[in-house]
Amino acid sequence: MTAQFKPAKRWPVAILGATGAVGQTFVRLLANHPWFEIAEVAASERSEGKPYAEAAKWLEGTMPEAIGRMTVLPTDPARVSAPIVFSALDSSVAGTAELAFAKAGKLVLSNAKNFRMEPDVPLVIPEVNASHLQLIDKQRRERGWTGAIVTNANCAATVAALALAPLEQEFGIDKLFMMTMQAVSGAGYPGVPSLDILGNVIPYIADEEPKFEKEMFKLLGRYENDSIVLPSMKVSAQCNRVPVEHGHTIAIAASFHTRVTPAMAIDAIRAWKGDPSSRSLPSSPPQAISLTDDPSRPQPRRDVNAGNGMTVTVGRVREDTILDIRMVAMGHNTIRGAAGGSVLNAELLAATGRLGSA
Repeated sequence: MTAQFKPAKRWPVAILGATGAVGQTFVRLLANHPWFEIAEVAASERSEGKPYAEAAKWLEGTMPEAIGRMTVLPTDPARVSAPIVFSALDSSVAGTAELAFAKAGKLVLSNAKNFRMEPDVPLVIPEVNASHLQLIDKQRRERGWTGAIVTNANCAATVAALALAPLEQEFGIDKLFMMTMQAVSGAGYPGVPSLDILGNVIPYIADEEPKFEKEMFKLLGRYENDSIVLPSMKVSAQCNRVPVEHGHTIAIAASFHTRVTPAMAIDAIRAWKGDPSSRSLPSSPPQAISLTDDPSRPQPRRDVNAGNGMTVTVGRVREDTILDIRMVAMGHNTIRGAAGGSVLNAELLAATGRLGSA
């Protein structure tokens, strides 16, 4: 199949952790999806058995009426019939639950950190590393199940990997330093207490820096002989929480295996289109990366919804006084960096024939 195909009918899907902030983003993105149909919603015991409209404290826009009438199911593969599940579960429960669903033959598209670094689990951004989905075959063979787990990356790592993929693929990164300014929505709902974040910057997000650094290697690695060959680079990240609603901004400095000028970097970013299989999917943006010449951009308030929240905006590409270049990248953390990334992964699986018939 190619990325331009259209299924004869929509695949039924379930959303795990459907009442939370990321779960609600899944509901919004899938409510009128041309390839997928929300068949079931599941959540914790305190929501089980309630109408979704009663169980979910809806955060943005209008809740789809049909979903609001659905009864919330337990997070139990014996009670969820849909063959495809989108998981917005917190990492504290995702490990056990997602494993159970995969063992039960379900295809799990996970937002949680639990399985991202497993050697047989794909960590995928379709434009960057679509070939990593081939790890599903190894996963099924070695684990002896017909289900599968496919993960998308940490929200900040997603933004950075999209911005850096053209440069890694063209020149090879040697050293990489990143400093994030991460939106409060990345902490879920209700997130960070207002008196902690208003007028403030918090220079610590628990477990964020190690995740960010490790995931960059796997995201930018290449698939070869049933494994991911990691790039030979050094990575350092510092992560900060800032009083912004949506949109993670990352200041990046990098050097490469050969000397790279800002003009060379700009040309590489402008020429990059991403993996061909990722184009023309329902959630694919016209541009995965938008390069701006405005020295005051990107800004979350002005750029976060580019490409319906699926485009990463890059700006301020210039010479660095220590490394080769520096630049700024910004993307929507709950759309491209979370639910939208999982939906795009599912679309790629469908378009490449890995979901079978609907």
